[in-house]
Amino acid sequence: MQTTEISVSSPQELDEVAKVILEHAGNERIFIFRGSMGAGKTTLIKSLASALGVKETVSSPTFSIVNEYHAGDTIVYHFDFYRIRDLREAYDIGYEEYFYSGHYCFIEWPEKVEPLLPENYLTVSIKATGVTERLLLLSKSV
Repeated sequence: MQTTEISVSSPQELDEVAKVILEHAGNERIFIFRGSMGAGKTTLIKSLASALGVKETVSSPTFSIVNEYHAGDTIVYHFDFYRIRDLREAYDIGYEEYFYSGHYCFIEWPEKVEPLLPENYLTVSIKATGVTERLLLLSKSV
């Protein structure tokens, strides 16, 4: 598995970084985000959604589990599985309809639903390296 590293010095760089990530992803539509609480997963997802053309305000779906955004024909599903207690909750929201829709799925806290993830996805790992600095590690599952 090949890993690409991207260093980010400040949040102001994220709009450009989002374009690089989308280019790196190619046809991949499932993105999983790994990182500690406060690492910047939702902030990065906001930039990715913006780069895809989403005009709506993007926020964390911590309590709703999934938010849906539109940009023309593009649909973006943003998941936050932090609060789920077991896989039944993912089944209850109909995860497979989202994951296998062909639309973008940005998934925070994927470890909570690991057995349900599709075979192929892009992993975006975020590591805080300073107050505003982050190291992003991109890798595709194969």
